[in-house]
Amino acid sequence: MNQPKPFSQACENNKEPILHVLRQIFVKPVTVWEIGSGTGQHACHFAGHLPHVIWQPADRAEYLPGIEQWISDAGLSNLKPPVSLDVNDLVWPCSRIEALFTANTLHIMSWQEVTVLFARLKSLLAKDATVCIYGPFNYNGQYTSVSNEFFDQSLKARDLLSGIRDFEAVAAEAQNAGLILVEDHAMPANNRLLVFQKSRLETG
Repeated sequence: MNQPKPFSQACENNKEPILHVLRQIFVKPVTVWEIGSGTGQHACHFAGHLPHVIWQPADRAEYLPGIEQWISDAGLSNLKPPVSLDVNDLVWPCSRIEALFTANTLHIMSWQEVTVLFARLKSLLAKDATVCIYGPFNYNGQYTSVSNEFFDQSLKARDLLSGIRDFEAVAAEAQNAGLILVEDHAMPANNRLLVFQKSRLETG
């Protein structure tokens, strides 16, 4: 018996605001790796509205069947089959990443996994690569809203290693990976979309 197609209301709520920003960033043909594709809704929506972009979904193996259902229904030629990827994997299923998008993942990962993510990117990102990270962040050690504080408490109640990350700590990890912050977009529901670019000082 087939499993029902997964659905995220959060993805439905934020896909248009995110797309509005991505249209300004991914203006040229590029392959975008999406780390933590979840249900696959973002992948289908963005690939459908950015036909010049090749979209590569990736997530842990247990999420791939649901993503495949969304991709099958979408029928988009620029949307690739999802690949299995856990940030802790010693070898990732790619040799080079031109661009990366990830949404609502850093607060689910442990901080150690966040540092592993950036360490992998340091060796995999192509010259002038762009990295887009969407989700809630704290600034100067403070929550940006009461709802984010409650959300953080709910995350930690489920898993003590998860939680909303400090923007400054994430930016420092990005800098260690050879990335510089070029844009910090305020998004609905107290989220942000951080855009990093690989520094031209890096050899790539």
